[in-house]
Amino acid sequence: MKNPRLNRRRFLAAGGCAIAAAPVAAVVPSAWAAQTADTRAESKSATKPVPKVTLNVRDFGAAGDGRGKDTVALQEAVDRCAVLGGGVVQVPAGTYLTGSIALRSGTELRLEEGAILQGSPDPADYFVTQVRWEGRWIQGHAGLVYAIDAERVGIAGPGQIAGDQEIGRRPTAEDPLRRPALIEFIRCREVHLEGFSTSYHHMWSIHPTACENVVVRGVTIRSTGGNGDGIDVDSCRHVRIEGCDISTGDDCISLKSGRGEEGYNLHQPTEDVRITDCTLADSIFACIGIGSETSGGIRGVRIERCRFAHARSFAIYIKSRVGRGAFLEDIFATDLDASGMVGGFLRINLLSSGLLGEHPVPGAAGIPRSGDFRFSRIRVADCPVLVDATRISAEEPLQGFTFENVSGTCEKGLLLANIRDAQIRNVHVTGFSGPLIHADNVTGSSLGGERRSLPGSAQRSSTQRS
Repeated sequence: MKNPRLNRRRFLAAGGCAIAAAPVAAVVPSAWAAQTADTRAESKSATKPVPKVTLNVRDFGAAGDGRGKDTVALQEAVDRCAVLGGGVVQVPAGTYLTGSIALRSGTELRLEEGAILQGSPDPADYFVTQVRWEGRWIQGHAGLVYAIDAERVGIAGPGQIAGDQEIGRRPTAEDPLRRPALIEFIRCREVHLEGFSTSYHHMWSIHPTACENVVVRGVTIRSTGGNGDGIDVDSCRHVRIEGCDISTGDDCISLKSGRGEEGYNLHQPTEDVRITDCTLADSIFACIGIGSETSGGIRGVRIERCRFAHARSFAIYIKSRVGRGAFLEDIFATDLDASGMVGGFLRINLLSSGLLGEHPVPGAAGIPRSGDFRFSRIRVADCPVLVDATRISAEEPLQGFTFENVSGTCEKGLLLANIRDAQIRNVHVTGFSGPLIHADNVTGSSLGGERRSLPGSAQRSSTQRS
């Protein structure tokens, strides 16, 4: 009579895997085990299957020598892990040259110390599907590591994911496919990225699209030397970006939700996003860009305890344009330190930022609505302009703007236009020339706390639509 336990061991060995002999808690992927309590509560997957296996990509033939492509071996390890109930795919030290790797539900890719996933220089090595590009769904290459319609997927460090530095160009008429992002999740739930580093210069590093319950924690992103964004959050809900060190060419973090009639009709907002305890430096545009692709709406953004080390334009840039429509609302930032800004600390441009596109949202519906922007406990050093918020439609004024408890040095103060209920309090800055506040068509209360048109406001402000 055959021994069933012996048969089971042979079955697992045939796939190059072994069940860990440790207690259940020891085999749960670190990414899931470390999820914050509030993120777990938000997830509707209350009863997660317990991960079953831990696999090593070397057992599937991955060489990790940086010469031959390990794509097949890496993908086989992930697929085997998924069909055995999920778990961890270990990538030990070495350089693994690879094309696209698809994560499956219930799998975590764990990059050990000294492990590098090195992206192939050949575009043919990247999976082609529908991807988001500048707010529209188009045909393009998926990320180097990607997942589509998956749940409970993750990547953990301390290893590195490095894209080929020549592959991430913009689509052209001759080559219309969007080039691959580095890490991309499309319509996924419970995504957890933690403790690894990335290097990719000419395209986005991390791009979740239409996802829910996303955590990016303790990730180091480097994309200087090109125009690659760090993290682009695209029509996602319940996102946490915590303790990350991001130095980029283009935006360090960008929040988006689609462009024009396509994005407006899909109505997939980016909402409930928390960015905390991050260090951000940008060499082309902004540290945090909110927009300009906003046709699905953006709301519920919290930015706390972050340090802005350098910004080519503004530390925080809230942007849209006529033809986007939808809304930007409930944006709150507090306890921030900002220096090294070429443009200034905050810019709000809701009239003319970004490409108009072929199919804008027509008429009055195309004018973005905005409201409830709050900034407090801000410390700036050598800031060229504290706030530039003049590019706002008089037909759709910003409804509610608070700027309080601000200190440091700046060359110019607050330039405001078309705002209702502006609250400017406890702004103690030095070094500026001219008035601290210059306002046009703005109502609210200024430094003295009196409700009225702010200093410099035109008299017509009291008769404008609020």
